[in-house]
Amino acid sequence: MEMRYTSQQLEKIVDEATIYMCACPAQVAVQLRYLRELYRYQTRCQLDPGNDQAVHQTIAAATLEAHALMENCMEKVLTMEGWDPITLKMPEGLRRKRDDFLDRDE
Repeated sequence: MEMRYTSQQLEKIVDEATIYMCACPAQVAVQLRYLRELYRYQTRCQLDPGNDQAVHQTIAAATLEAHALMENCMEKVLTMEGWDPITLKMPEGLRRKRDDFLDRDE
């Protein structure tokens, strides 16, 4: 499975998004994690000779396609929102947006 984002990078995105209340990139990161776990599960199932290999190969192949699609989505979303591609820090503008939202509630 090709991965543009490491598990640590996905965690960073989730952390940044959680701190600054920007859930959308975090939701994509969580789905990428789930897809990776599903793929690992399917590859383990393929090792069992008692399992129908075609079923697990089909699920694994679809998972790879979905994973690639969601990684493309993540890259586009982070670019559109202006996240730093190296540090994966949320842009200051989105941080201010969250602060402005919280200030209104006071």
